[in-house]
Amino acid sequence: MVWTLVLRGLVVGAVAGLLAGAFAFVIGEPRVQDAIDIEEAASAHASLIPVIPAHISDWVVSRDEQRFGLFLATGLYGLAVGGVFGVLFATLRGRGRARTDYELAVRLAGALFLALVLVPFLKYPANPPAVGNPDTIGDRTAYYLVLLVGSALAMLAAARVAWAVPDGAVPWKRPLLAGGTFVVLVAVLMLALPAVHEIPADFPAQLIWEFRLSSLGTQAVLWTVLGVGYGIASYRAAQPRVAAQRA
Repeated sequence: MVWTLVLRGLVVGAVAGLLAGAFAFVIGEPRVQDAIDIEEAASAHASLIPVIPAHISDWVVSRDEQRFGLFLATGLYGLAVGGVFGVLFATLRGRGRARTDYELAVRLAGALFLALVLVPFLKYPANPPAVGNPDTIGDRTAYYLVLLVGSALAMLAAARVAWAVPDGAVPWKRPLLAGGTFVVLVAVLMLALPAVHEIPADFPAQLIWEFRLSSLGTQAVLWTVLGVGYGIASYRAAQPRVAAQRA
C-alpha cells in the first residue's frame, strides 16, 4: 500500500514538474533572457571584450540547451518532491481532520507550499541573473536553508498543536492555536535571520518583481497540480473499493 502511494506521488510529481517547467518557460524565461542581456551588456561595456555566453568559460552552454535543461530540472524536481509527498501522505493518512484522501492531499500540498516556498520567498525572494554578490552566495544559501528547515519545523509544531486539541473543543480553537504557533515561530525566525540587500541601484525594479512572481508562480503550479492531481488520483483509486463495500 505504501509503495502504491509513493509511486502515485512520483507519477503525479513528474507531471506537475513538467507543467511547472512549461509555466516557467512561457512566463519566466523571457525575464531571465532580459536579465542576461542586461548583465552581458554591462560586462561588455566595462571590459570592452567579448562576453562568453552563459557565463561559463570552459564549457559554453547555449540558451537552447539551458531551456531544455529547465524542463529536465523541473521534471526531476517534481519527481523527487512527488516521492516525498507520497511518503508524507502515507504517514498522515488516517490522522488529522481530513475526511477523504482528496482533502488530505490538497491540505498537505497547501501546507508544504506555505512552509517550504512562501515563507522563504517572503524573506529571501529569488533574483534573476546579474543580481547578487558572488562572494556572498554561500552565506545567502545558508540563510535560505536555515529558514527553509525552520519553517518546516514550525509547520510540524503547528500540526502537533492541532492534533493535541480534543475533538470536543470549540471549532475555532484548533485553527487559531495551530496558525498562531506557526506564525509566531516563523516570525521569530525571520527576524533573527539577517536581511540581504544586493540589488544594484540601476537594475530595473519591474524586471526584478516580474522574475520573482514568475518564480513563485512556477512553484504554485507545481504544488497545485501535485496536491489536486494526487487527490484526484487517490479518489479514483478508492472508487472500486467503495463500490465493493456498498455491494
